[in-house]
Amino acid sequence: MIAIDDLPPVRGRYRQNVLLAEQTWFRVGGPAEVVFKPEDREDLATFLRHKPSDLPVTILGAASNVIVRDGGLDGVLIKLGRGFNQLAFDEHTELIEAGAACLDINVAEYACEKGMAGLEFLSGIPGAIGGALRMNAGAYGAEMCDVMVEAEALDAQGNAHRLSLEEMGFSYRHCAIPDDWIFTRCWLRAKAGSQEVIRARMQEIAQSRADSQPVRARTGGSTFRNPPGKKAWELIDSAGCRGMMLGKAQVSEKHCNFLLNLLDEQGGATAAELEELGDLVRQKVKDQTGEDLIWEIKRIGKK
Repeated sequence: MIAIDDLPPVRGRYRQNVLLAEQTWFRVGGPAEVVFKPEDREDLATFLRHKPSDLPVTILGAASNVIVRDGGLDGVLIKLGRGFNQLAFDEHTELIEAGAACLDINVAEYACEKGMAGLEFLSGIPGAIGGALRMNAGAYGAEMCDVMVEAEALDAQGNAHRLSLEEMGFSYRHCAIPDDWIFTRCWLRAKAGSQEVIRARMQEIAQSRADSQPVRARTGGSTFRNPPGKKAWELIDSAGCRGMMLGKAQVSEKHCNFLLNLLDEQGGATAAELEELGDLVRQKVKDQTGEDLIWEIKRIGKK
């Protein structure tokens, strides 16, 4: 058990025994021993430099694409907040600076307000910029690798790094940066455009999501990566998994690459049920098609 007195002095806030189900989109997950919300980048760097060397550390963003297991998380969970949600536009370089805690949709809205096109796709991605960098998030014909110019991250010892597009090593739903580095902000390329055209594209994306995805349900976004040349949802559908249930966990009938927590007044699914249902889907798809579906949703914590 961690004692806050054993952690480095910081300007941000430590909280003990925080139930993470209240912070994840799935509304599942056990407690974190300690949650640390740093005041700003320097505060986060101080913590990383002076924390005990054997302290487990986890970073959690908007928690839109993660299952936190029922046993919770040991160590310290870092949650970036207000000190990491800056948005700025440089008219000379036409770059938009976005903090890692900025919601993707807010970055798209900000670009629209500035009359800058090219970031509309972010309005269709639930989550925050830090997570978008980590997984090269993409939708509606574009990915982060198409718009990112530079990113900033802190390594596990609190050292700051400026990373070029090449250094990010982007590939499909992946970047090459070590898992224990924490993204703090990035600079995105946009181009001048008509606000009306930009807004219309964002509305088109919003309508497409509402028509094809369970956007009002307790879910975690796309569950599995698309195999090369194929679509995960089609494989899941062909394996007969649409609507399949385990407890109060369900494969969405609207878009079967989404898992749902059927939360109601009597309760909802456990993280274990969601993860087991996902693994059952993977097995059925493997048996039916020979394809190995890879989890896109990150699963963290103790079972």
